Amino acid sequence: MPRLKHSIIAELPEAEQLDLAQLARDYAAGACDLVVVLGPTASGKTRYAVRLAEQLGGEIISADSRQVYRGMDIGTGKDLAEYGSVPYHLIDIAEPGTQYNVWQFQQDFLKAYADIRARGAVPVLCGGTGMYINAVTRGYDFSEKTPLSAARGELDREGFPQKPFFIGTLVDRETRNARIDARLDARLQEGMVDEIRGLLERGVPAETLISYGLEYKFVTLYLQGELPYDEMRGKLAIAIHQFAKRQMTWFRGMERSGAVIHWVEVGS
Repeated sequence: MPRLKHSIIAELPEAEQLDLAQLARDYAAGACDLVVVLGPTASGKTRYAVRLAEQLGGEIISADSRQVYRGMDIGTGKDLAEYGSVPYHLIDIAEPGTQYNVWQFQQDFLKAYADIRARGAVPVLCGGTGMYINAVTRGYDFSEKTPLSAARGELDREGFPQKPFFIGTLVDRETRNARIDARLDARLQEGMVDEIRGLLERGVPAETLISYGLEYKFVTLYLQGELPYDEMRGKLAIAIHQFAKRQMTWFRGMERSGAVIHWVEVGS
């Protein structure tokens, strides 16, 4: 019998039908204190989070490590028009060329979270940066240099969410990759190369843009003459496919560590 290859695609989790009315009641009763919408890129999580926030009376806190930067719009897929009348937080809060980190995200999250709760709205954390999500729900206390799970009393004092309700946006690999390719071509047509050229002309160092990864890495290499256009597009598509796979691996790892993620199919 031939040996099984390690590249066999892992099975997707089972999709659920969520009772949003019950979720609203649970939040009102204190059974959860933060709704988290997570998923790999191109899984429809932003659109789903917006609809959810509309139904729950919520506001969105972005958990995207690159959408914090002003002027990095097409490459990060901000799609701010999707939010409609739903307020959003932690987007466009840092200058391009700086290095925003997970500790800063913790502090900014706590301020946004407290503000939303104080106004009686429901905080909906939405994004695909697993480290950011972990840092505020089950991760690391950078001030105390200890795992958050080891300092529950400190968490109460500091205001971190105690009872997050995780929702994962589910899409099969083939559909996800097709969406990634179509979205990449659309962003290239929308002017992503010009956006990144403009950042370079504003004085953002090429090495910093490369450090942001994915679109900013490969388009910068193209603009520097290190990659021809077609090769840039091809390598970038592959890199985004691999990134989405790593995101999904991270979220399944959260489940193995004890997080309960309610996976939903959200369509295109």
